[in-house]
Amino acid sequence: MLELAILGFLYDAPLHGYELRKRISALTGHVRPVAESTLYPAIKRLEKAGLLVRATEPGAVAAPRHVLRLTDEGRLELRHRRAEPDERDITDENRWFAVLAFLRHLDDAPAQAAVLRRRMAFLEEPASFFYDGDRPLRAEELDDPFRRGVLTIARATSRAELTWLRDTLESLGG
Repeated sequence: MLELAILGFLYDAPLHGYELRKRISALTGHVRPVAESTLYPAIKRLEKAGLLVRATEPGAVAAPRHVLRLTDEGRLELRHRRAEPDERDITDENRWFAVLAFLRHLDDAPAQAAVLRRRMAFLEEPASFFYDGDRPLRAEELDDPFRRGVLTIARATSRAELTWLRDTLESLGG
């Protein structure tokens, strides 16, 4: 997810590391804060792979700063990761948000629709956080008000997302 966010934000515009970290943190929120000790090794990996380059530019007020830019290979890699997200990118909500945040960079409506249909299929599968054997439990079956709350909130979120997915797929013609 971190590499995807780096590629996606750099696709939008060249950024220096501090600004990139702020944007990634805003996307992932408090759930997955981005530490420098995580961000900079990821940047180095992408740079070593030829997906981004670093250039030194004069600072507006202070010392020179390193600005990161995507290479053509980086743009192709982002397109590939958007067109063919792995299963965890579809099923994990935070990873899904990273996919969704940069899906517009996949400028092919049928390919965008295919990704959205994968997420929709995942959300339409019966699931729960709580089970009776192999059977997923519904909120109405739980006596615990807190677990019932988890399932009620998750169901409302899923329904809202499914509505959005259907509307968006219709607008994409898919």
